[in-house]
Amino acid sequence: MASNDRVRVRGVEIHRPIIYGNTAWVLTPKEREALPSPDHTHRWTVAVRSAASAPDSEIVGGADDLSYFIKRVTFKLHDTYPNPNRNVDKPPFEVSETGWGEFEISIRITFVQESGEKAITFYHHLKLHPWTASGEPEIPPLEAAAKMGPVHSWQYDEIVFHDPYQAFLNILTAHPPTPLPKTKRRPIPFHTANPGSLEASKGGTPEFTQEMEKEEAERLDTAKQKLAQEHSRLVDAIVKKEKELDALKKELDKALQAS
Repeated sequence: MASNDRVRVRGVEIHRPIIYGNTAWVLTPKEREALPSPDHTHRWTVAVRSAASAPDSEIVGGADDLSYFIKRVTFKLHDTYPNPNRNVDKPPFEVSETGWGEFEISIRITFVQESGEKAITFYHHLKLHPWTASGEPEIPPLEAAAKMGPVHSWQYDEIVFHDPYQAFLNILTAHPPTPLPKTKRRPIPFHTANPGSLEASKGGTPEFTQEMEKEEAERLDTAKQKLAQEHSRLVDAIVKKEKELDALKKELDKALQAS
């Protein structure tokens, strides 16, 4: 690698939109009988994908090959699964399994060597049962759940690279992400922050749009503002308590001197 390639390009910020999450299907009685664990009720796939979906695709996202900047994705499953740490070193970056319960999956993304970036980790709650507007779990009978179709649980995010190395910037700019559609063409992924999207999420494989991207950015900005306000409130409270403590110490010193 040329020496210039190891120089960081200051003042440059470049991002790549991704989604992570899962899709789950109810197993048929015949499929359950064929499994080593007949108590398993669902088949599911957890994945990291590009945010844009390929035309007429039956999966959420995945229009772009992410291996130009992602070297490995490690999915940490529940400890009851054999080999719960699943390393995936080439696309598709996904793991498929069967099971009966929901649990948290950690998703660690390792970037290509040229990036010089540290790995990052996301956390996803495996979703098997149909969504409700409140987000509270409701577990219908398996026959009813099967008729409702697959359950989709996907989160949009943007991986931002600040001051990237020149070599990595060259790689990123050579692979622009497929833009999200401007308008809704299919159902949209449900998000508990937007209960009204429940009905809009029904009727087929969901797809992320530029409108959703904007809404997600606004939600993140709102969350950051609330966090900043809460931080300011806590700092003010700490300062106030420190002043009260200082006053008490002074009163105690005076009392001790007087005695």
